[in-house]
Amino acid sequence: MRTKVAVMSRDKDVDPVGACVGMKGMRVQSIIRELRGEKIDIIPYSEETVAFAQKALSPAKVTRVQITDPENKKLEVIVEDSQLSLAIGKKGQNVRLASKLIGWDIDIKSEEEKRQEIEEQMTALTAPATPLTSLAGVGAKTIEKIEAAGISSVEKLAGMTPEQLMEIPGIGEKMVDKIYQAVNRFYEGGTDAAAATGEAAASAQAPAEESEAAVEPVAAETAENSETAEAVEETPAAAEAVAEGAIEATPAGTEGDAEKAEEAKS
Repeated sequence: MRTKVAVMSRDKDVDPVGACVGMKGMRVQSIIRELRGEKIDIIPYSEETVAFAQKALSPAKVTRVQITDPENKKLEVIVEDSQLSLAIGKKGQNVRLASKLIGWDIDIKSEEEKRQEIEEQMTALTAPATPLTSLAGVGAKTIEKIEAAGISSVEKLAGMTPEQLMEIPGIGEKMVDKIYQAVNRFYEGGTDAAAATGEAAASAQAPAEESEAAVEPVAAETAENSETAEAVEETPAAAEAVAEGAIEATPAGTEGDAEKAEEAKS
């Protein structure tokens, strides 16, 4: 068994830890014998949460402490890779005692674990977001409810717990199961869906190219029709010119015939 005790002194000249340990540990050793060999960690009390957490996790050396949730009293503690098992303790005993001592929940991570977490967050930020409309089997009204809760991508939706989804107004337990099934189908068939999308795009592009090719003869034919129409427009003008010439020539011919008729009579 193990016990952690925080001590403090109102007199700056008094060392509270040394006073409890005693000369060569005599005071604390007598207490340990009374408790049948239970180990006791004596640490100085601090009003600062970060400093108190660092001391409470002794004998492990803490790299840094960060307050992640002040309202719910949650801390994130980072230690070196070699100090992780010591900070956690046997069966998590050290971190549990430290958590009870300071009254905060402690989440301990090694430097390597924190580095991987940051890399994953950066990858998630730079990766393109998939719209919720890509989920097959989820209705438009359900998608609107999810988006109203601030979830705009499949990636964010996949990272939510069932409890978080059920907090969204209008989303029940059955709908949660339906959403998770749709998300699983999306990730399981992601490669096939991408290939199908590429084929669909290619198929859509081919008719477009054929349509463009078909437009060229139609345009040529339209140009020919335009030229024919212009020729037709010119034809009435030529016909009018011919008609006017015929009309002017007819009176002259009639006068000549009349003169010939008078000469024959005389």
